[in-house]
Amino acid sequence: MRETSTGPSTTTNQAATGTAIHPAQRFAPRRTASAVRARTAANSGTDTPRPLQEAPRFADSGLTAREIAVLGAWLRCDSKQEVCAVLHIALGTVNTHLSRIRAKYATVGRAAPTKASLVARALQDGLITLEDL
Repeated sequence: MRETSTGPSTTTNQAATGTAIHPAQRFAPRRTASAVRARTAANSGTDTPRPLQEAPRFADSGLTAREIAVLGAWLRCDSKQEVCAVLHIALGTVNTHLSRIRAKYATVGRAAPTKASLVARALQDGLITLEDL
């Protein structure tokens, strides 16, 4: 909707709602922001922002070092067969490790039935970083 001017400093929408801004009030947002910062500082006792809350702690999954190695390799590889070649283990061993990893996460209430959910758990637990993927 196009606003039409009804006077030197108002538009039809402003006139209808009574929200016309006087030219001297153009810098009011700066004053408002200053007032908000001052009130926030007064309420918190400081003028510096509060630190972010600590990240939530997750229940320890109890993965072994070998399970972590297999999980990391599987998350970086395109297939389980590639994990077999990288770690020099059999496909059955890879599957066994992945089954046990999923069972351990489920035991602590953090089920991970898919590869995507295992990526999420590994990131949450600090086992991998985004750069690792």
